[in-house]
Amino acid sequence: MRIAIVYDCLYPHTIGGAERWYRNLAERLARRHDVTYVTRRQWNSDARPDAPAGVRVVAVSSDRQLYTPWGRRRIVPPLRFGSGVLCHLIRHRRDYDVVHTCAFPYFSLLAAQLGAAGGGPPVVVDWLETWSEQYWRAYLGGLRGRVGAAVQRLCMRRTQQACVLSTLQATRLVEGGYQGQPLILHGVYAGHAALEPAAAREPLVVYAGRHIPEKGVSAIPAAIAAARQRIPGLRAEIFGDGPERRRVVAEIERLGLRDAIRCPGFVPWEEVDATLRRALCLVLPSQREGYGLVVVEAAARGTPSIVVRAPDNAAIELIAQGQNGLIAESAAPDVLAAAIETIHANAPAMVQRTRTWFAENEPQLTLDASITQLEALYSTLIRSGAGA
Repeated sequence: MRIAIVYDCLYPHTIGGAERWYRNLAERLARRHDVTYVTRRQWNSDARPDAPAGVRVVAVSSDRQLYTPWGRRRIVPPLRFGSGVLCHLIRHRRDYDVVHTCAFPYFSLLAAQLGAAGGGPPVVVDWLETWSEQYWRAYLGGLRGRVGAAVQRLCMRRTQQACVLSTLQATRLVEGGYQGQPLILHGVYAGHAALEPAAAREPLVVYAGRHIPEKGVSAIPAAIAAARQRIPGLRAEIFGDGPERRRVVAEIERLGLRDAIRCPGFVPWEEVDATLRRALCLVLPSQREGYGLVVVEAAARGTPSIVVRAPDNAAIELIAQGQNGLIAESAAPDVLAAAIETIHANAPAMVQRTRTWFAENEPQLTLDASITQLEALYSTLIRSGAGA
């Protein structure tokens, strides 16, 4: 099959969970299919992109700055990318059998659907996240938030074939007007399936993700300070970057934790992975997650996770309470500290239970399971002539 994957970010030029999902998806599909990754130029014009093995990368726009200084998506870059996607698919509509795109930030989704309506290939849409109207208003303000929510509903109704990664997103999609039943993909973990022998755990807490308000990262230093009162020598590694990083660093300084908390910014995944292998736990105090890939990656190393119960947080679906981690009732530092202390008090048992949880759930967590689902879906759409 000839597959076009459409997303305006390419890992590792842009770092995030969705970026890793699409890179891994493209690379794995390219083992058996002809795959083109349609994206935005995130590298210097005189350089070559870091392309997934066996994948052709095509840049259809060139905006370098996707986010405002406050961590919000800019409007113009997605508009330009959507326009570029539409032009590319019109020119090359006979070059692809199927188009697989991310829903957000919507303009590329609409472009792909316009291309399909004009005789192009059928379109599969990943709805990795669907936002509540309350979250839209918090994200963009009253008027713009209502407009954003309205655009989301329009795109839901116009989606012909949707894929999701969680029950939360499937429910939200149907409630928003999607006609049909979304395909819930089994897994996105692309790492090694085998677990290493159990290793001694250090009193070390890990965070890995963007530093934006909804991730709750700024609460971690105070949580570490509180937990250190009962866990001598507790430390933290806070990986990632973003507009909240200054606040995180300021909190570390205010609490006198410079020697206890390291905040190195974005680092190669190999360093994050090596740290997870020896950590006590992962802390992900996010209010909004479409899936929570890092929770699975931590579990693959036997490392339990702490996530936060919140209406937009699908990561709680990955936690079996007390087995591979804990669901905290809020991101308040004292609540996170109590969860860290609980895991520390039961560390050997928690690590073993996490290893067992991953081994039992591995068939539903790995990318191979989703590849099988998607190949069957692509074949069905192509045979039916959908989009033509």
